[in-house]
Amino acid sequence: MFHYEYKTHGTCSQVIALDLDGNVVHNVRFTGGCNGNLKAISILVEGSTVEEIEKKLSGVLCGYKQTSCSDQLSKAVREAYEASTANA
Repeated sequence: MFHYEYKTHGTCSQVIALDLDGNVVHNVRFTGGCNGNLKAISILVEGSTVEEIEKKLSGVLCGYKQTSCSDQLSKAVREAYEASTANA
């Protein structure tokens, strides 16, 4: 299991922590942001692949912002996957 922490950009949440088992995402935890919504996202993506999360969440915007916590999660899982394969 590979643990990764991603510092978000342009969102209310500040950090996304997650674990990877190959390209499968587990234990997503957001620091900051809309607590209930982010807990729900974490539950919904549990066991999904990096590619599934990117396909579903990349480009989702929050109001007037150029990103969202969901969009940042899609970036976080890709960055985590690339870091995990670089260290393999």
